[in-house]
Amino acid sequence: MTAKKNILAICGSTRSQSANNAIIETITKLGEEYFTVHKFDISILPYFNQDATNQNIPGAVLKFRNAIEKADGVLICTPEYVFSLPGILKNAIEWTVSTTVFSDKPTVLITASSSGEKAHESLLLVMNTLGVKSTPEMGLLISGVKSKLNTQSQVIDPLLQQQLETVVDVLANS
Repeated sequence: MTAKKNILAICGSTRSQSANNAIIETITKLGEEYFTVHKFDISILPYFNQDATNQNIPGAVLKFRNAIEKADGVLICTPEYVFSLPGILKNAIEWTVSTTVFSDKPTVLITASSSGEKAHESLLLVMNTLGVKSTPEMGLLISGVKSKLNTQSQVIDPLLQQQLETVVDVLANS
């Protein structure tokens, strides 16, 4: 039997009951046979400071980079804020720019929001610039996400359920 993969989840929302956390939880449950998901709380990261990217690196940043490096794959799920990525997610990503931790790292990129198109474009651009290993099946834009979840944050949309099952299959086999 093959060992379970270690997947690092990064949520672009700081709300504990966010739709993005619900999507991460759904993927975690769907994939529990294949991988273990560990969420990293990016709110512990200090504001990006280019002077501290290679020397005097804050401990939380080292912990974040190490978690990415050790992961077999990464799952990023984010909302869209004012037609862009949330500042907290952008801040976290900026701490990795001077490294190669994302190079060839299998990475699922999900934007779950009311619209999400602009944030998803930005997420794809930024993460592809960092050299992640991603395919079209590893990217998912979930527009109108709140209408696809019930009051218990469970997926009720059959198409979204199928798309998330595809994401799990791709993560399990990447």
